[in-house]
This record gives sequence, structure tokens and C-alpha cells, in this order.
Amino acid sequence: MKTDLRSLTYEETENLITSLGEAKFRARQLYPAVFKVKNLDEITTLSKDLRAKLSENYCIESLATAQKQVSKKDGTVKFLFRLADGNFIESVFMKYLHGNTLCVSSQVGCLMGCNFCASTIGGKVRDLTAGEIIGQIIAAQEETGERISNIVMMGIGEPLDNYDNVIKFLKIVNHPDTLNIGYRHISLSTCGIVPKIYELAELNLPITLSVSLHAPFNDMRSEIMPVNRKYPLDTLVTAMKDYIKKTGRRISIEYALIQGKNDTKECAKELARLFCHGLFHINLIPVNNVRERNYKKTTREATRAFCEALCSRGLNATVRRELGSDIDAACGQLRRKQEEN
Repeated sequence: MKTDLRSLTYEETENLITSLGEAKFRARQLYPAVFKVKNLDEITTLSKDLRAKLSENYCIESLATAQKQVSKKDGTVKFLFRLADGNFIESVFMKYLHGNTLCVSSQVGCLMGCNFCASTIGGKVRDLTAGEIIGQIIAAQEETGERISNIVMMGIGEPLDNYDNVIKFLKIVNHPDTLNIGYRHISLSTCGIVPKIYELAELNLPITLSVSLHAPFNDMRSEIMPVNRKYPLDTLVTAMKDYIKKTGRRISIEYALIQGKNDTKECAKELARLFCHGLFHINLIPVNNVRERNYKKTTREATRAFCEALCSRGLNATVRRELGSDIDAACGQLRRKQEEN
């Protein structure tokens, strides 16, 4: 199989060019171009001979839009993209006052088995390449005609389970000759793979780390999120606090409220005990209804009361605005339907 040029860093592109006997400055012509065109023949600043050499082992891989759902309420767009091998992934385009945000996938399927999520039904198929992750942004910009300035890695898959490709993606998308999206405009969400949190801390990238917690007690979290059996709360919370010490950056805690499950006073009290000290922000999320699951969304009144209970104990907590409620908003639902069809 040919290598996708969009999966190469600038340094790798430069090494490729020199290995073909070309001058280094050709890399400065090639690198920005691969993020603007769909095939090598369109890069007319390169000679036909060089394009022919490159096309022997390299290509520019683009994603095809298999389906698109547009919310009539808020303009949120849910994309189902088809990859070159026929697999499907999802991305969600959202409009905010601070700019356009795209939620991207990092894997085809997911290994983590979280009980409230449709993405993990059927397990993990494979990791996405760095080029396939950045390809979602390029395709979404082409479809919407608008620039995307913010990225959240909260789509299908666990980013830290695809660590090497995700880190490469972050470096590529941040490069001034590609999409030039600043690290501070990128949020990466993990269910809590502790060793990789420490690896990420060592890189000290100024991104926002989000941790999907969803329960403050080990027995409850292990039931909702099987990863907790390997990395229980005390281990995870320690890693989070160590990450803050290393980077000096705040961690966002994602907490999906499930009616009658994790929205009790006891849960709010324990959350406050765990995170009363440190740079933490609790992001409360009314859980999306997934037809294969039996969890129900917490009522608005109970969500407000839970948030107030956290704030009264000194925590920084907010309720995330719901977007795309009239489309298949829950991660993995659109892909699941496509596979069933």
C-alpha cells in the first residue's frame, strides 16, 4: 500500500525529498500542497519527473462523505466519512461564538467498552493514521465552506490507545504550513489510560487534556467504564494531579449524567472530595440516548441541582450546551446504522 503524504511531518517530508535526490527546498513546495489538493498531479510547482517518483510509493488520501446530517436547531453537522479501505468514521462540526469546532475520531471502533457509548459496540477495527485524522478536518472544511479553528478529539476511539499516530497528528495540524491550528485550540479526551497520560505530560504540549470520568466511585465507574478495573480512580486521580504539576495546565473532567445512576447527592459530594484541590473543571454532559443502551438522560432540574451542589463545594463546574439533539448526536450512532444497513 502507498503511504499517505498527509501522514508525514515536515521533517519526514524533507527526508523523503532528499532520499529521491532532490534539493531540500522541494519539501517546502510539497508539504503545504498535500493539504490543499487531492492528488499529486495538481502540484504543478513540482516537476512531472518528481511527481512520478513520488506516486510510485506515495499518495494523497482524501475522505469521502458517505452521509451528512444537519441540525435544524443549531446548524451542527454530523459527518459519516468513508475511508479508503471501506471503513466508516464520524466527525461533528459545531458552531460556537469563539469559532468553528470539529470533533474528530481517532480509531475505527473502540476497545474501551464504555457502557453509555455506541462507538465501542463491535469493538475496535483499527487505528486511524495521522493523515486520516487530519483528513476529517480538510473534508469538513470543504463540505461546510468554513474554516475550523478548534479541534476536540472526542469522536470514535480512544486517542491515547492510538498514541503515536495522535501525537503525529497534533504536530502536523499545528504546523504553520498545514492547517496551522494552535495547540491551545485542541482538546484531547481520554477514558484514563494512565501510562499514556504520563507520556503526554512529558511532551508538555499546551493542549487541553479532558478525562472522561462519569463516576466518582470505583464500583460504579468499573461498571460504566471497564478501563477503571485496570486503572482505578486513585491511580487515575494521582496521574491527573501529576499531569497538572508537570504542565501547569488545567484538566477538564467530562461527566455524563445518567438518570438515577451517577447524578445523586452522594456522587456530587464524592466528586468534590476528589477534585476540590487542583486545576480542574467539571464539564457536566446530559448523556445522549443510545438505542442499544438503557441509560436515560438526567432531567434539566436534576442537572442544574447537581451542578449547584458541586459549585457550592468550591468546584468549577458547568453544564455543556447540547448541540445536534435532533440528529444522531451520540458518538458512533451513524456509523452503527451504516454498518447495519
